[in-house]
Amino acid sequence: MTRGGQLKTVAVAVLVALAWMTGKAGAASCGSTAAGFETWKTQFAAEARAKGVSASTVAALMTTSYSSATIAADRNQGSMRLSLDQFLARRGGSAIAARGRALKQSNAALFASIEQRFGVPPGPLLAIWGMETGFGRSRGNQNTLSAVATLAYDCRRTAYFTEQLYATLTLIDRGTLSASTRGSMHGEVGHTQFLPKNILSYGVGGSLDSSSNALSSTANFLKGHGWRAGAGYQPGDANFAAIQAWNAAPVYQRAIALIGQQIDGGEGSSARR
Repeated sequence: MTRGGQLKTVAVAVLVALAWMTGKAGAASCGSTAAGFETWKTQFAAEARAKGVSASTVAALMTTSYSSATIAADRNQGSMRLSLDQFLARRGGSAIAARGRALKQSNAALFASIEQRFGVPPGPLLAIWGMETGFGRSRGNQNTLSAVATLAYDCRRTAYFTEQLYATLTLIDRGTLSASTRGSMHGEVGHTQFLPKNILSYGVGGSLDSSSNALSSTANFLKGHGWRAGAGYQPGDANFAAIQAWNAAPVYQRAIALIGQQIDGGEGSSARR
């Protein structure tokens, strides 16, 4: 059967399930193993359809699989507990800074345009790009819809990833993402690894598989979180809060600030504190 035929068959099944679910109260129930995932999908599909998600996108949701790899990655983030020096050594901080300086020079016009538009200098953008995907080399190969659906079902952060799942479904309805879009383990996509809700809020220029779009979107995210043109971005400086909004891990935040400063050649206020 063709992919289109499969989706049509699933769509019929979804509509039957939605009819059965009509009138049932309460949100879809979370779980901590794969056992309840199929039941949860049926419940969530009814809620999504009631909120206006298209039948074809709900059908795509029903084809998703529980991602054990995503759950394993979510439970194993030990590197975020390393010291700054240990974290930089593991992530190749000096190599990211060196490559970032070269890219800053070879793409000077692009970074000048981004800074003029959003007020964000090249350093932190290149630090994020390098830290997230090795400057686009490793963008992930996990099905985005399955990853986000799994995390929305999982009881650990249900509310947060339910919002991400609705954003994913909205982006699929709009054609920005597809049911086959692939990215990292938590549903991040593109050169700088945007979560779906952030794509809706801060995405600029189209697909984030374009490095220029991803960098502009990252600058837009930072500006949207209070970035002030010309202010410093090290811990204690005005713009460090915007970097904190990018990632919740303190060691990651400090690494971005330090590598960004090394790329910008000493700009961005003082070094480690």
